[in-house]
Amino acid sequence: MTSAFLPGLREALGAAGVAMAATFLAFGAAVQEAGLSPGWALLACWGIYGMPGQLVLVQAAAAGWAGGVGAAVMGAVAVNARFLPMAVSLAPILTAGDRRRLLPAVPFIAVTPWAAAMRTLPSIERSLRVRWFLGFGMTSWVVAGTAALSGFYIAGALGAEARAALLFVNPLYYALLLTADLDKAAPRRAVLCGAAAAGLVLVLPPAMALLAAGLLGGSVAFLLGRGRGVG
Repeated sequence: MTSAFLPGLREALGAAGVAMAATFLAFGAAVQEAGLSPGWALLACWGIYGMPGQLVLVQAAAAGWAGGVGAAVMGAVAVNARFLPMAVSLAPILTAGDRRRLLPAVPFIAVTPWAAAMRTLPSIERSLRVRWFLGFGMTSWVVAGTAALSGFYIAGALGAEARAALLFVNPLYYALLLTADLDKAAPRRAVLCGAAAAGLVLVLPPAMALLAAGLLGGSVAFLLGRGRGVG
């Protein structure tokens, strides 16, 4: 178990862990600013484990659940729906055998573990992949919760500009990962199509612009890959 779990743990404490810790520090500060408790920060972090969904709930709670708890929950579910295609793409890489072996890994499927797994797992023996992912995912989960709790208690030392900057550390990390893979056809298509679709944010309502740009850019990139016979 440790032969694969510990390498995953160590990788999660590297650049990915630094990026995640910075982002969740900002989240913890946002929870404190909204007048919520540190326990709420941990519950939102570990229960949802997806920054967009967490921020939806923070904003709803700060506004006194003006639209109702159900609407806030549905909003969080909608913005975290991206985990479904992540799980679908990751499942055959994690294991080609008994899919029940994937169940322990399901709670830890999020953007950072998924991105790391898609890059690293193909070079790891298939029988060890779930263990590696558990090492990475569980460590990331603990880092996120610890950083959120820390951010709650140091919120007074973080100005609004600092919190905003910290929230962008994780997206910057993903951008650097994509940049490192621009020599490969699939990431290059994704970046170019995403950049081309980004113009939609200038003409569509803010509530749907980013989602529409992602759907359009990702769909075009996928179809171009299928047209070249590479999926």
